[in-house]
Amino acid sequence: MRRALDIVAASCPRRQAGYCMTHVIITGGSSGIGLALASLYAGRGARLSLIARSRDLLELAAQTLASKYGARESDIHIEAADVANEAEIGSAIGRCIEALGPCDILVTSAGIVEPAPFLDASSAAFRRQMETNFSGTVHAVRAVYPDMVQRRSGHIVMISSGSGLIGIYGYTAYCASKFALRGFAEALRSEARCHGVGVSIGFPPDTETPQFEREIAERPREASVVMGVVRPWSAEAVARKIVDGIDRKRFEVYFGLTLFLLGRFGPAVRPLINWWFDRAIARSRGR
Repeated sequence: MRRALDIVAASCPRRQAGYCMTHVIITGGSSGIGLALASLYAGRGARLSLIARSRDLLELAAQTLASKYGARESDIHIEAADVANEAEIGSAIGRCIEALGPCDILVTSAGIVEPAPFLDASSAAFRRQMETNFSGTVHAVRAVYPDMVQRRSGHIVMISSGSGLIGIYGYTAYCASKFALRGFAEALRSEARCHGVGVSIGFPPDTETPQFEREIAERPREASVVMGVVRPWSAEAVARKIVDGIDRKRFEVYFGLTLFLLGRFGPAVRPLINWWFDRAIARSRGR
């Protein structure tokens, strides 16, 4: 039996250091949670395809993975693309597969947030967040899912948010896009399991990323009152928990007790949290 396994491993076209390599495609892979995930998989010897809008940031990320985490340059592929453009992201993922082989794990980490009260939010800003956070995920999944189904192998990981579990003042568009991801993930999980394909969805809290720094500057005071009481997680800590969830083939990945309770017992817990939010916001307005 051992000899048979050795022969199978030796025949794998993506073999390195005695094992077949995993090809991980990450949208939003140039920074934040996406780059932290890439770093973890680089440490495992995976082949990595990183997709983001900025080629400069992608090149910097690839250099970091090679110099700091020991990834081989030949095992890193980068593509500049906007996930909101279906044709663009589809072509980019196609080139990733041509370069490094079939996708074993897709992580949809690309996302944007533009906080503002609904009265102040433009239609364009609302549309950008829906098209990037929700439709962008759908576009990326569509680009790899048929092949995964055919191979009866693969795992899809969607990055939602704690804001995909409860509504937050000033985040109408962002919450809508992240809530939508949960519905998509739940329905796709039911279909994908029939084909041997795994689906996971993560609900990270505030996370220390470059985007978070920009978000804080725009966050309404009322949102800061209810969200600022929780210390942000590091991107590395979030990435470790997501990878652990993938390894354990968990559908839902939660971060902390509050988000776990919201995810598992939302109808019972949400009214209490909303009550606390409402009181905190009223006090911040001197009411």
